[in-house]
Amino acid sequence: MSWLDDFDDDDEPRYDEADVRVRPNPKANRPRTKRRPAHADAEIARVLGVDRGRYTVLVDEDGPGEHQVLASRARELRKQPIVTGDLVRTVGDTSGSDGTLARIVGITERTSLLRRSADDTDQVERVVVANADQMLVVVAAADPEPRPRLVDRYLIAALDAGIHPMLVVTKTDLTDPSDFLTHFEGVGDLEVFRSSRGEMPVEAIGERLVGHSTVFVGHSGVGKSTLVNALVPSALRATGHVNEVTGRGRHTSSSTVSLRYESPAGKGWVIDTPGVRSFGLGHVDPANILAAFTDLAAVAEECPRGCTHLPDAPDCAIVEAVAEGRLGDQGAARLDSLQRLLTTFA
Repeated sequence: MSWLDDFDDDDEPRYDEADVRVRPNPKANRPRTKRRPAHADAEIARVLGVDRGRYTVLVDEDGPGEHQVLASRARELRKQPIVTGDLVRTVGDTSGSDGTLARIVGITERTSLLRRSADDTDQVERVVVANADQMLVVVAAADPEPRPRLVDRYLIAALDAGIHPMLVVTKTDLTDPSDFLTHFEGVGDLEVFRSSRGEMPVEAIGERLVGHSTVFVGHSGVGKSTLVNALVPSALRATGHVNEVTGRGRHTSSSTVSLRYESPAGKGWVIDTPGVRSFGLGHVDPANILAAFTDLAAVAEECPRGCTHLPDAPDCAIVEAVAEGRLGDQGAARLDSLQRLLTTFA
């Protein structure tokens, strides 16, 4: 037989089954596919806390079988942040027994997302909490000294996330916070609570927690964890003190956790966050900065189109109103806060 016998009459090569070469598969594994299982049996669970890649989640919330489960995230979610407050789809062993580990395979649509950045120029956002509808800003009247511009930043972040803000001033037995609070008199719909040693407004704040998911934020050392422990006695959050030399509080809460608030009036969620000394707004829509200063925003309606509201802005209605004293004693301070923030985004 000559080599010409390997060709048909039309000069095309002729093959048979013996010519097929199959690449061996020593691992005997299946080829990869982009199709993912639907996980129709997944259970919805609430993320209560995150610790080194492990998530404590609450399964069957408010149901007869409510219990906590430890879970990890599925590989396809490795680039997607999962944070406290998220409602996630969980599969695997969700019994919660010792030594078991469930798996998070999806995140339900979020109703809100509170974020911050390292500073105002950093566009990389850090997700603080998901699905909160209220924010309680905790600030001390003294020890450490209150920082109105930091509170302004909290209020802007809350507005940007669609979260209703509230304010509580602690340690009012040390000094009268009235002068500090005048800075926020023009902020519409901002409910303010006062707290002192032995006279915490636990019942008043508790009424606002029922039926809501409330994130607590504040500077280190302002008494945030003490307030959380008063509202949720089983929380046992660590408390610290303020350094007498630096005037700074020590970070006692090292992680963000969701805690169940319960009272005769109903239930809610308290989300305790670590104390921070800065709150970057690099991710915030600049339009929401003015909106957080509700009194100034009302005056700004008289500004010419495209007004920057900065000191050199021609015919700025806010600048003119402050110069004429029409915005009260705190008008100049509030305008200064606004302009400092707007300068960052100019």
